[in-house]
Amino acid sequence: MDTALWVVGRGAGVAAVLLLTLTVLLGIVTRGGRPLPGLPRFAVQLVHRDVSLASTVLVVVHVATLLLDTEAELRLVDTVVPFTGSYRWFWLGLGTLAVDLLVVLVVTALLRRVIGPRVFRAVHWAAYAMWPVAMAHAIGTGTDGTSVWFLVIAGVCAAAVVGAVAWRCTTRVTEFHSIRPEAVR
Repeated sequence: MDTALWVVGRGAGVAAVLLLTLTVLLGIVTRGGRPLPGLPRFAVQLVHRDVSLASTVLVVVHVATLLLDTEAELRLVDTVVPFTGSYRWFWLGLGTLAVDLLVVLVVTALLRRVIGPRVFRAVHWAAYAMWPVAMAHAIGTGTDGTSVWFLVIAGVCAAAVVGAVAWRCTTRVTEFHSIRPEAVR
């Protein structure tokens, strides 16, 4: 049983890295306000939300399966409090920190209408910190973190995010603002 949990945990972790990368990319595109080819702007936002949800589920599966795996020796406190684990404490702590940031992002996304767009956007900047922290965790702790195939995946993900951030920072990116007045939001 532990082998199955370990395999599912590893697979969910790799899949989570890919979907978190896609989430960040879609978030950058969505904030820029541009539609993707074949998708209107609102559809990009919906895809961003759905991919975010899927990546969050994969992170939960990743953590839960490794928590249940007796060979992983992961304690519940290690999943909440960063840098308390005994196995590769620093790299595991980065994963815990990424999960904590992910929880904050999810909670603020769920409370977006209550907390308002300014607070939501300010907190959502944490995604720019969460993604590289999660990637460092995957490389430093993951069983396959230093294997060639995973480093290629990590490199492609990093290049995509850096390219998207560079695109986002160009002056040619048009910001689309809501036509509705602020009070209506």
